[in-house]
Amino acid sequence: MPRIVGVDIPKDKQIWISLQYIYGIGPALSRRILAQAGISSDIKAGSLTEDEATRLREVIDREYKVEGELRKEVNLNIKRLIEIGSYRGIRHRHNLPVRGQQTQTNARARRGPRKTVAGRGKRRGMAKK
Repeated sequence: MPRIVGVDIPKDKQIWISLQYIYGIGPALSRRILAQAGISSDIKAGSLTEDEATRLREVIDREYKVEGELRKEVNLNIKRLIEIGSYRGIRHRHNLPVRGQQTQTNARARRGPRKTVAGRGKRRGMAKK
């Protein structure tokens, strides 16, 4: 497995797909990086020469934020939103959807598993005295 930017990329896939295993690199950026490095996007990652792998590493290190540096920047941006008390920061703090999705019936993935509340449910159908 070739190791690029601290990530072992799969050697049995085409290089443009293998590069997407690096955090911060998607399909379009992967092809752009390969064009800058002068490498064909059709070759398998396992058949990269040392020279090609070095060129890839240099292009990524020189021009793009990926992996730890990018994760750190994203986390700092979220912390800044929380600190200044913006609407998005408050949504992050309360672990709710940030981008306007509804929460009355959905958002289970973001809110986590249901929390049962005592005394709820049995009295629904009963008439009041």
